[in-house]
Amino acid sequence: MNIARYAGPDGVVNFGVIDNLGDEGIPSADTTITQIDAHPFGSIDPVGKPIPFAEVRLLAPMLPSKIIAVGRNYAAHAAEMGNEVPSEPMIFLKPSTSVIGPGDRIDLPPQSEHVEHEAELAIVIGRLCREVPSNRVNDVIFGYTCANDVSARDLQKTDGQWGRAKGFDTFCPIGPWITTGIDASDLGIQCRVNGELKQDSRTSLMVHGIPELVTWISNVMTLLPGDVIITGTPAGVGPLNDGDRVSVTIEGIGTLTNRVALRD
Repeated sequence: MNIARYAGPDGVVNFGVIDNLGDEGIPSADTTITQIDAHPFGSIDPVGKPIPFAEVRLLAPMLPSKIIAVGRNYAAHAAEMGNEVPSEPMIFLKPSTSVIGPGDRIDLPPQSEHVEHEAELAIVIGRLCREVPSNRVNDVIFGYTCANDVSARDLQKTDGQWGRAKGFDTFCPIGPWITTGIDASDLGIQCRVNGELKQDSRTSLMVHGIPELVTWISNVMTLLPGDVIITGTPAGVGPLNDGDRVSVTIEGIGTLTNRVALRD
């Protein structure tokens, strides 16, 4: 099932179920979205008639209370950055205000001269939980989506910590929707900039897999419905420049595309 957050023709924001997606998660003329009653964390009850997908505007599929990001979780990326692979997950937080949705603009801040893309699989938590045992992880995951952990690489190096470099407004695109009921342990993950392939890997190459991450993180902090864990980026990160279009594609989910521009 694919669940989106969207603004309908009347401008009202709702959650809805997407039907009749085309091949590789590409909407077609037959694609529709049907509003569901309230939020998607309880029973998913469609209300009303399906709306043509072309008549709605997709928004970030979730507004999380927090985004927990995992660093150096692909060995090849750690190597390209000149870093060791951590023996335990290395986490940091991105603010909720960094979230944008599909089609929204990534703003390049004047404080940085080197902003990079980082394609990542995002886990969406579906229930309040803490200290989740590894054999119960699937019970607390609502679904998965695409994410781009946009990073001001020069500030990351000079600051010695990552709060500013990864916390600017617009630095956490997520979407285009949340896909439920899939096994995300071995999915293709790619990033393209202006159509050129930059990152190409599989989630099976994570150093710390999904069950380990959810268990480890939930032993540190309580997770709330809608919280997002972004699981690290593979090798191939590179610069984003004014006028670029950057896309993150994850097999079985879809493609998240954003434009890039200098901050007004």
